[in-house]
Amino acid sequence: MTQQTHKYRFGFLDEDAKKEIRRSLLKAIAIPGYQVPYSSREMPIARGFGTGGLQITLSILGTNDTLKVIDQGSDESVNAVNIRKFISKTCPGVSLTKNASVATVIQTRHRIPEFPLKLGQILVLQVPYPDPLVMVESSEAKRKQMHGEGDYARLWVKLYEDMVQFSEITISHRYPCRINGTYVIDPSPIPRFDVAKLHQSEGLYLFGAGREKKIYAVPPYTNTEPLSFSDIPFRIEDFTNPTGQRRPCNRCGSTTSFLDEFLDDSGQRVYQCSDSDYCNNQLMQRRE
Repeated sequence: MTQQTHKYRFGFLDEDAKKEIRRSLLKAIAIPGYQVPYSSREMPIARGFGTGGLQITLSILGTNDTLKVIDQGSDESVNAVNIRKFISKTCPGVSLTKNASVATVIQTRHRIPEFPLKLGQILVLQVPYPDPLVMVESSEAKRKQMHGEGDYARLWVKLYEDMVQFSEITISHRYPCRINGTYVIDPSPIPRFDVAKLHQSEGLYLFGAGREKKIYAVPPYTNTEPLSFSDIPFRIEDFTNPTGQRRPCNRCGSTTSFLDEFLDDSGQRVYQCSDSDYCNNQLMQRRE
């Protein structure tokens, strides 16, 4: 028997699809925060599992690029490993890495790396729901009108109602952010801890929602401001222990990173860096 080999065109998508996505990206970069519609293609993964981010990545990758894929901060999660394998098959010549500092393109879900992005780096985020107004308005046509008019009053009321009922804003992720003082975006399901990384970053942030067929962007050196009241400042996740000290990573000892909480074999709560690359790097520095 002869072994059959399946060959894919570079980047899997046809050239017309990649051209359309790149044109949409240019418009999204030119109008920060604006949701640009595009014809999301069928992919060999189910919608809702990163098809939007994957289409962007496949459309911008070149043979000189170095790609890193992470899922919730980890290089070894099932989603990250499978996407990395798929890209290695469909994009020959593209280098793969787990080091955020050397990657030219980083595809991620639910986290922004701890290492600050440098000028020239691109971070592609997988987005389930691109519109922050969906929590207060079900009609897409009405939401478009509200964005066009800058009418975010109902979103502010939602935040106010949270304060009245719970004494704090209960949005733990997908926290709405205003871009360049104009459009309000859903920054994807990243924790509040990561929101500040969008502000005046040197890197380019691209957001792709395959199921909702929307693309938007936060270009380098763009003002990004989480919605908050003047007398109630925006706050991030609290990693202090009962004594008021910041909990360190159980593995590398970092006291500045976002931590995941889990139970060890003895049933004790332990905290460890969500970003596996950052944790490994800190651990190597400590051993040196």
